Amino acid sequence: MDLDVIVLGMGPGGEDVAGRLAEAGLRVAAVEANLVGGECPYWGCIPSKIMIHEAETSRSWETLVRRVREATDSWNDQVAADRFTGKGGHLVRGHGRITGPGEVTVGDRVLRASRGIVIATGSQPAVPPIDGLAGTPYWTNHEAIENAELPESVIVLGGGAVGVELAQVFRGFGAEVTVVEAADRLIALEEPEAGAALEKTFAGRGIDVRTGAKVARVDYDGRFHVNGAEAERLLVATGRRVDLEALGVGAVGLDESARAIPVDARMRAAEGVWALGDVVGKGAFTHMSMYHANIIVKEILGAQEPGPRERGTSQRGPERARPSAREPVHEAEYHAVPRVTFTDPEVGAVGLTEAQAREQGLDVRVAVGDLGTRGWIAQVEGLVKLVAAGDVLVGATVVAPPGGEVLGMLTLAVHARVPLTRLDEMIYAYPTFHRAVSAAVKELTAAG
Repeated sequence: MDLDVIVLGMGPGGEDVAGRLAEAGLRVAAVEANLVGGECPYWGCIPSKIMIHEAETSRSWETLVRRVREATDSWNDQVAADRFTGKGGHLVRGHGRITGPGEVTVGDRVLRASRGIVIATGSQPAVPPIDGLAGTPYWTNHEAIENAELPESVIVLGGGAVGVELAQVFRGFGAEVTVVEAADRLIALEEPEAGAALEKTFAGRGIDVRTGAKVARVDYDGRFHVNGAEAERLLVATGRRVDLEALGVGAVGLDESARAIPVDARMRAAEGVWALGDVVGKGAFTHMSMYHANIIVKEILGAQEPGPRERGTSQRGPERARPSAREPVHEAEYHAVPRVTFTDPEVGAVGLTEAQAREQGLDVRVAVGDLGTRGWIAQVEGLVKLVAAGDVLVGATVVAPPGGEVLGMLTLAVHARVPLTRLDEMIYAYPTFHRAVSAAVKELTAAG
């Protein structure tokens, strides 16, 4: 099959690239070995947040199971597949491997593209080589989300975002939960104050948290035994991995042993090769893959897209605003990457942590405050932490029930490098959670 572009992987970023290029009139083939839509709508962002919502509201496991199956179409991707082919794209089912410049082989079928290849294959759950783990019926996030029966007890191996979110879900429905984390705190990639706040919340809800706990062995005799803890189920949530060797990236001159594909600021990995999302190593977030996808589409189309038009969107898929007729290509920036851990309270963060800023040799100033009047009204604990260098914010963290929503204004401040003096002059509505930002800003401006 002769094509303009081959897209390897149809997660949110790959689906966006493939669909928009097909709409623009290019001959596009998308190769997907699993479900069109990828991790996010079937085992990640959407079903996991439904589970969190139901744990906080209905407390009905039956409602949770029904809603997850509705959202995922019971893990059927026909709607997403039809959406892509309806735009004129060609969907090729199977594992694609790059076998030469502009060439991808899927089984015994060879696809060739004149403009190039977009690698958007995402990542898979990383399962550590712990003695005794292989061969046991452990869960990853896939099995945890597909499961229809509420376990009476769960050991969660890993205290990152996936682990703590699902730990709180199962505890919310009454399961006994133990979280085992090798680092010295939960959500170790975020500020230590955020991890401490989350650990305090977990303790108050009866979740057993064991940090600094290296796991040398897992035993299974019908129940799991890990570091003295025992449970019906074991959820392995120890991160994500990519397999560049399986993709055959060596055929276009890339290192197959690397942990990620290096790209330039316009997502180019090699001549006629672009990469996006998890495989690039800039953050395993749906919003990151969509950000990359937008750059790649503009790059391939030469900053020229057809005029505004209605694009079909799934109720489960990420939303994208319609573009103007011409959009200039911009380079990728990573100084203001937002991320949210959807626990209760939520942990929203953007940019650098204090430790990262100091490692970069920046002249760092920090302000930490509570949630102010709104926190007292709601009887909830939380915090706002701002990290400044010079007269701008370089990082921020919010721990609050709507932490991800408060994060919006802080992401804008970090992204646009808004001077602290301007933030201090802004009017903050009262009594809101976001008003807590004002007190932290005043502390920074007073110290500066």
